[in-house]
Amino acid sequence: MSTDLGTADAVGNRELVHFVTQQTRFALLSNILQHPEQLPSMYELEQLNPSVSDATVYKHVQKLIDAGVVEEVALPDDERRQGYPWKFYALTDEGRAFLEEHNLVAAEETLQRIYETISDKPEKMVKYENAPRPDRE
Repeated sequence: MSTDLGTADAVGNRELVHFVTQQTRFALLSNILQHPEQLPSMYELEQLNPSVSDATVYKHVQKLIDAGVVEEVALPDDERRQGYPWKFYALTDEGRAFLEEHNLVAAEETLQRIYETISDKPEKMVKYENAPRPDRE
């Protein structure tokens, strides 16, 4: 099965669509899109998926990274602060293009509005949400 953006052909594209729309992976992609900075930490992804174990969230994020859809973005050493996350997860440019090409990000604005309405976020999540993020440009 070709689940790598760099090697996807017509058959691979179908397999990759199936791969990214698997329930947990699609939820994680939606979480990235709905995050205010589109750079959630692993903790935030775990909190947004309470019915999924932390290990499962991690495993699926790694699969999305391996497929080239998501990338890990780290704060530079001199910008890291104790007690705050320094690794974040974002769509790659190729991943965003693939999702857009297959109409899988059409609800991006709606997802962001839904995220803004979450009122029972744990204190740690609010803290992490407001943590400094790396510059992606």
